[in-house]
Amino acid sequence: MRYAATLGLLLGAMCGCATEGGDDYLQNVEEVMATTIFDAPDAVPGSYAPRSRYRVERGEYLVELLGCGSCHTNGALVGEPDLQRQLAGSDTGLAFTSPLQDANPGVVYPPNITPDSETGIGDWSDIEVANAIRAGVGRHMNRRMTTMPWPGFARMTDDDVDAIVSYLKSIEPIKHSVPARVEPGQRATRPFVYFGVFRNKT
Repeated sequence: MRYAATLGLLLGAMCGCATEGGDDYLQNVEEVMATTIFDAPDAVPGSYAPRSRYRVERGEYLVELLGCGSCHTNGALVGEPDLQRQLAGSDTGLAFTSPLQDANPGVVYPPNITPDSETGIGDWSDIEVANAIRAGVGRHMNRRMTTMPWPGFARMTDDDVDAIVSYLKSIEPIKHSVPARVEPGQRATRPFVYFGVFRNKT
């Protein structure tokens, strides 16, 4: 049997829902190619002070380089990014438990990181956004962001983190709510993908 390889993505063909785990479950998934490289959206002119131009441009470069849009843009995880709603969150989730063990995995849906005050980070302080980037914690430090690769960002310089925050606060706010987190054992009703490496133990 063919198992998922490094950086392999598997999309549940039945909206990520299945009745059994293990090898039988793999019959209900299909391989997809995520879109990982595309331009970050431009900052909105006039949304930042002229003296902040370099910092905002640096932030745009970093967001593009780090591939933030590949998770936080709807459709990108399955190779169909909605470029009209870049960084506004994904209706396709990321499973954080193994398809070989859990019939109903835990699933998180990458949030809206545009400055919309209702559904995005518009009401977040700069420190709260920086903590999310560096430590993978929610706005009120109450939950670790399970699938965010924050350990790779933890040692970013203050200047780089400030640049990302400034950039995210300067792009167009887009109203878009993503589905709620699904805890392990609960049945996801929206599509999700698996992202990881699975090893055959035999």
